[in-house]
Amino acid sequence: MRLLVLGGTGFVGRSVVEVAVARGDDVTVLNRGQRPAIAGATALVGDRRTPDGLAALGRDEWDVVVDTWDAEPYVVRDAAAALADRVGRYGYVSSRSVYDFEAATTDMDEDGKVVDASPDAGAAGEEVAYAQAKRGGELAAVAVFGDRALLARAGLILGPYEDIGRLPWWLNRIARGGDVLAPGPRDLKLQYIAARDLAIWMLDAAAAGVGGAFNVVSESGHTTMGDLLDTCVRVTGSDARLRWTDPSVILDAGVEPWTELPIWLPPTSEYQFLHAGDVSRAMAAGLRCRPVTDTVTDTWAWLQSLGGGATLRTDRPAPGLDPDVEARILAGVIRDQPVPGA
Repeated sequence: MRLLVLGGTGFVGRSVVEVAVARGDDVTVLNRGQRPAIAGATALVGDRRTPDGLAALGRDEWDVVVDTWDAEPYVVRDAAAALADRVGRYGYVSSRSVYDFEAATTDMDEDGKVVDASPDAGAAGEEVAYAQAKRGGELAAVAVFGDRALLARAGLILGPYEDIGRLPWWLNRIARGGDVLAPGPRDLKLQYIAARDLAIWMLDAAAAGVGGAFNVVSESGHTTMGDLLDTCVRVTGSDARLRWTDPSVILDAGVEPWTELPIWLPPTSEYQFLHAGDVSRAMAAGLRCRPVTDTVTDTWAWLQSLGGGATLRTDRPAPGLDPDVEARILAGVIRDQPVPGA
């Protein structure tokens, strides 16, 4: 099919383009041209925040557009309006962050309450919070394309090209070896989506004429915290010793879950919201998730190709735990738990 990707050189967008090119799709990307283009795709340059940001598209037509924008919703609004009569379907990479956390429940599906938002937000230069930005983007796409809009509410996204740095931090930390603070419980169920699986599902669903909102993330327990970190040890070939530690010890030390210890959340209501969502609608629509070993292995290979370091987004705090804080906590853990992995 003829595919237009708005973005296409970052994490998810790059995965979409690579999958589409490999499938033989006719791919055009539009972005600011600040990163290398992907072989096999036609690269156009434009800044969507400017009045003529879409001018490079001319009057061409496409079967599907995939939009990865995650900031001011008015940018999605303007793109959807400009492409209304030139694109068959509009795929928008959204987020499960659009749900109203205060009203969230375990196993919440796509009918859960969402945050209040506007498709016009940001047009006057005001800042827009992430949840409102993504929900506003959804509203913008639906306002123009109706049931031809596909809203992929992704959860935690992992894989090669990750520019948040969550899985890369764990891989690099474990590769350094030694005693590693491993946040328990070891059998804590995780729910995430590999960027390539998100890309495959979006392209397949759009080509099949699927529309509406979907929680695009694995089933809860697709892997566990233990399986994830064990896989990191195995893939890196490290001599790391995972020191599994009770959440209360970590929290009492003032460590911030999710940011200082990426991916991990203690088993609280926030954990239930992020790692126990209902994904039956996406599964019924063809979502398939590759084994965690594949995602970890490929992410490590990508990091190695970069010399171990990835370029991270500057609008997000860099993840990871201060080595001195880790050492202080580990000193107590090792004193109380002398056998590695016990």
